[in-house]
Amino acid sequence: MDRNQAIGLLLSGLLLVIYFQFFAPEPAAPTADNQTKVQEEQAVTQQPSQIPSEEIPAGNDSLQLERNRQQYGAFAPATVGEASEVRIESEDLILTLNTKGGTFERVELKNYMDGSGNQLVLLDEESSNFSLLANTPAGGIDLFDLYYTTDASDVSVTEGDTSRVVLTARLDGGSQIRQVYTIPANGYKIGYHLELQNASGALSNSNLQFLWDNRLKPLEQDVKESRNRSALNYYTASGDFEQLSSLMGDGAEAETVEEPLKWISMKQRFFSSAVIADQSFAQAKLEVESPEEEDTAFEKHMSMGVNMQMEDLSNGSLGYSYYFGPNDQQVMTKVAPDFEENIDFGWPVVKWISKYPISYMFHWLEQFISNYGVIIIILVLVIKTLLFPLSYKSYLSMAKIKVLKPELDEIKEKHGDDMAKAQQEQMQLYQKVGVNPLSGCVPVLLQMPILLAMFNYFPNAIELRQEPFLWAEDLSTYDSIFSWDAYIPLISDFYGNHVSLFVLLMTASTILYTWSNNQASTVQGPMKNMQYFLPVIFMFVLNSFPAALSFYYFVSNIVTFGQQAIIRKFVDDDKIRTILEENKKRNKNKKKSKFQQRLEEAMKSSEESRKPGSKSVGSKNTRKGK
Repeated sequence: MDRNQAIGLLLSGLLLVIYFQFFAPEPAAPTADNQTKVQEEQAVTQQPSQIPSEEIPAGNDSLQLERNRQQYGAFAPATVGEASEVRIESEDLILTLNTKGGTFERVELKNYMDGSGNQLVLLDEESSNFSLLANTPAGGIDLFDLYYTTDASDVSVTEGDTSRVVLTARLDGGSQIRQVYTIPANGYKIGYHLELQNASGALSNSNLQFLWDNRLKPLEQDVKESRNRSALNYYTASGDFEQLSSLMGDGAEAETVEEPLKWISMKQRFFSSAVIADQSFAQAKLEVESPEEEDTAFEKHMSMGVNMQMEDLSNGSLGYSYYFGPNDQQVMTKVAPDFEENIDFGWPVVKWISKYPISYMFHWLEQFISNYGVIIIILVLVIKTLLFPLSYKSYLSMAKIKVLKPELDEIKEKHGDDMAKAQQEQMQLYQKVGVNPLSGCVPVLLQMPILLAMFNYFPNAIELRQEPFLWAEDLSTYDSIFSWDAYIPLISDFYGNHVSLFVLLMTASTILYTWSNNQASTVQGPMKNMQYFLPVIFMFVLNSFPAALSFYYFVSNIVTFGQQAIIRKFVDDDKIRTILEENKKRNKNKKKSKFQQRLEEAMKSSEESRKPGSKSVGSKNTRKGK
């Protein structure tokens, strides 16, 4: 180095010192975003090292193998290899495994089509990702990122048979890891076992973590409805069923479950993907997130992290099962304890009705009749026949009150605005003639659970999926006869962008049914007119519900209207009047019941408190406070 070079280096160093001492900007204070980024980077460094994805030619493996041995220890031989596909076909499923990881690359359901009419693909490599994290002396590793070998390439499972597909990863020292899949000829439950052979020292402890990240593929035409009915469900060893749903716009919903679990299910409207423990999973971290309404690329984003234990680290095994199939009650009851809970049957009382009598009756009729519209009609006729005694009693009660209408109007005119005295005298009249004013409401209330059961049953019945009837192409979704793309304020928000004909027919029949009821009712004034607004409200509510539901309500209204027309022919107002007069004479000197006495006392107290100048308890306390 000559003198000029030395002077140049000295001056350059002096300039750098002066710059950093006097002119360099102050380091930015750590913000919340920066801290989050740092934490994420640190979290990434703690994850198991990813195995190189490039395929190494057989002749050039030695250098890569030695390099991987320093990082992966005994697992190094399984970090290089070639990826290939294994196709397995049964009566119900087409499964594609990849030897790079040994997990599912694609799952197809042979007997179902998606909303576009294509073969239904429940998950693929773009939507779903599996990991099985383990601890080794060299560090963390993902067992679903190793290379496996297998003799199978194209497997067909025939009727009455069960096929086993074995994928093997060879480790140092003759050790092996085997993934064994058991696929039945029929059904949607796939057995899985992870086996260690002569693997002493390969794993540092028995803790394994199974991770599954899944962006649920849209499978139905109505993505919004399917998204609303999708949830991450789990079932504890103690018998509790829970779910995470995350409605649109609510962001992510996460939960850490500390108690043992029997199964976890990523449930869509008509199909589910699930893992089922042979014994139980130790604990799990679950998360579900719903995208914005306009995002239809996927329904929901679900993920699970499940802790598992392998007892023997040398020759141990770990087992669980997968379920890829329909939300069919008859299928799910055979999969796992209470696995049919994935189907939303409603609240406890409603659930019992829809899950047992309604479902069993529906499936029994399904054996003889292929047209589901006809099945719904028969279902209505059976239910209405069973409920006919209640309908008759309800109408008879209304007819009795209608006969008493002149006396009731006279009482109202007599007492004017004194409602308490009018009600008191009305109760006395009811007692004398032997009429219970609530007897007409009780039969209606007893029928409500059945109506609500249908409200839950039809939207979740996979049997109706893509089944046509009359003008409805699919009974599991709305029957649109006219639709539009333009956004119309209020109309698009509350009604939708289509017109459902079955809903219009249901609305018209409900108005007809209401008019028929009012012929035998004493209700007057605004309340009478208000009854006609309820069908219009339901027209807005049910416009986007399944056509099967609105068709059921429409047929039910028509049958009920016909029943009332028949009942009306057998109910004679003159005979009812004679019976009521006889009751009045018989009960003339009858003492009031304790309930009637308390009711009259309550009415009197209420009337006294409303009189001008009355001193209520609240007013006394107020004056004392002053």
